[in-house]
Amino acid sequence: MHIEKNNILPLKNKKPILYDIYHDGSSHAKQVVVFCHGYKGFKDWGAWHLVAEAFAKAGFFFLKFNFSHNGGTVTQPIDFPDLEAFAQNNFTRELEDLDRVLNFIVTEGQNHLPVDLEQIHLLAHSRGGGIALIKAEEDPRIQKVATWAGVSDFKVRFQENTEAFQQWKITGRTHIENARTKQQMPHDWQFYEDFMAHEERLTIQRAVAALSKPMLIVHGTEDTTVSVKEAQRLQLWNPASTLHIIDGADHVFGSSHPWDKNQLPKDMALAVEKTIEFFQ
Repeated sequence: MHIEKNNILPLKNKKPILYDIYHDGSSHAKQVVVFCHGYKGFKDWGAWHLVAEAFAKAGFFFLKFNFSHNGGTVTQPIDFPDLEAFAQNNFTRELEDLDRVLNFIVTEGQNHLPVDLEQIHLLAHSRGGGIALIKAEEDPRIQKVATWAGVSDFKVRFQENTEAFQQWKITGRTHIENARTKQQMPHDWQFYEDFMAHEERLTIQRAVAALSKPMLIVHGTEDTTVSVKEAQRLQLWNPASTLHIIDGADHVFGSSHPWDKNQLPKDMALAVEKTIEFFQ
């Protein structure tokens, strides 16, 4: 198997994007799967490397990457050493990052990457699911899209009617604790301003209802982070989509960070199986 870790995708006056590539090592053109992590996530979280290997073994060219402002750095891609970058992240920035990755695949695919540029798909987890659905709807290069525990609504997560929201508006910065690292993760007010400035584009319901491409929704019944009701909403807005609910699965399909075992948890293995079937 051919694996490249922590490649750097630079762009002048922009933060670099770190990415990993997995494929079977052969030179023939392969279907592409681009994986987007979720909120407080990163490409090396949990069992994502085993997910990548499973797709590579199934004949795909799999690319996973860190969003440029996810809080990681080139030298420390795991966890969140750059909280100032995290504070400056927003949804349009993540869409821009995904576009940079797709541009790279298309450019390098015309040169030396063993990819089929007619078969580029998106796979995304949690908040990344919303980003992937919006991008799939607006970008003709994307053929299929799959979400795992994906969100259905960005706006509702701002909780605009709360006292905490008003305090955020006044102070310009709010914090959310990372339960695992115990870091106070900052969000600057620009995050909300950016959403409001691009609300129509960033409305997942609009994108999903307009999506004319194959769409797979995978969700667990025991997801306490993103309710399975959000998956059901996504399918309601796009009845042509495929919904696969995994009984008993949580938000991370049985995975955790770090993941030291050499095999996928059973729920995640099932998610992989269903997604590979869908992309094939």
